[in-house]
Amino acid sequence: MMAAIQAAEPGNSVLLLEKNEKLGKKLFITGKGRCNVTNDCDVENLLAHVVTNPKFLYSAFYGFSSQDMKQFLAERGLRLKTERGNRVFPVSDHSSDVIACLAKELSGRGVEVRLREAVQELVLGEGAAETGDFQETSGQGPSSRVAAVRMVDGTVYEADAVIVATGGLSYPSTGSDGDGHRLATETGHRVTECTPALVPFTSPDGWCPKLMGLSLKNVNVAIWDGKKKLYEEFGEMLFTHFGVSGPAVLSGSSVAARRIRKKPLTLSVDLKPALSREQLDRRILKDFESRKNKQFRNALCDLYPAKLIPVMVERSGIPPEKRVNGISKEERERLVSLTKAFTLTLSGLRGFQEAIVTQGGVSVKEVDPATMESRRVRGLYFAGEVLDLDGVTGGYNLQIAWSTGYAAGKAAAKG
Repeated sequence: MMAAIQAAEPGNSVLLLEKNEKLGKKLFITGKGRCNVTNDCDVENLLAHVVTNPKFLYSAFYGFSSQDMKQFLAERGLRLKTERGNRVFPVSDHSSDVIACLAKELSGRGVEVRLREAVQELVLGEGAAETGDFQETSGQGPSSRVAAVRMVDGTVYEADAVIVATGGLSYPSTGSDGDGHRLATETGHRVTECTPALVPFTSPDGWCPKLMGLSLKNVNVAIWDGKKKLYEEFGEMLFTHFGVSGPAVLSGSSVAARRIRKKPLTLSVDLKPALSREQLDRRILKDFESRKNKQFRNALCDLYPAKLIPVMVERSGIPPEKRVNGISKEERERLVSLTKAFTLTLSGLRGFQEAIVTQGGVSVKEVDPATMESRRVRGLYFAGEVLDLDGVTGGYNLQIAWSTGYAAGKAAAKG
């Protein structure tokens, strides 16, 4: 939608082909239906939150930043608000309002939108699309250019430029089922290995099912590969029947996606990050003092959520029936260590059905970072998640879409 809006300069005829029954189907579910439009930060901060190929986005982000996106929507009457972590949402908390804003702009600029139109292939020629007398080529070299789009029903739309903005593989029910990658491959482009990203982790540990549904807020999570720390974040996490999820964990999946396919990793959770080991020990001693005649399992209600207590008791190695006044300093230190580093084995990631974004895609080495035009096929552009670009949670992935869509649309309009 952003690419089509920018391509629709006076005199240009722009056709938006959408195989779904409505526009913005994936945008509709982003941010749990609220649409985390962007992140209210400067360009350097945007780049710092891109996991894959951040340098490629330098030109695109400076050409159309998060501030530009906020202004774009505000000028069209959409009121925005900024929440924790500089996350930007529509005031209404309805993603449908963002879609409606973009759809209205498409209409105002004369973009023709055709729904339920599925693309079969990109037709490449030798630069004769303007005359309608193009000759198809194999498309294996830079001498070829895009000439037309052939639909599943056989219809052919001739074009001077084509922008592929199909998304990746995440949430395939919204239409992101790999069409863009297929079209790229068929026209001679390399598509890097794709993995789910911003997705929950699986764990073989028996603690997870016991804690299913437990949400921990204000904890510090870290992902380790042996002695090497891969990721660290403060925030909220969630235990599930298969492993762990939640905002603080999801971003870690993007950092660890490729590594976890080779070997298991370790998640370490600091349950009390605001307290040092010494402060935590004093806190436990204070709790024990007020409950000195109680059994250990009944003396932790002020320290942990109820659902977590049986697991902490079991993992501490302290007998559950032991009286608090009989707990040794060594046993107490074990409890402190467990609280400051509650560990889980991470064995893998959930699938694309649950992934917010795709890691991997059309190789950025084959795309001009200033224009998003293919270096292999003239007149062919790529934008958004179809490219090998992804960021952490917080509005960064949508900003990648807006910025690359803007660059592709502007360049296609001039091309």
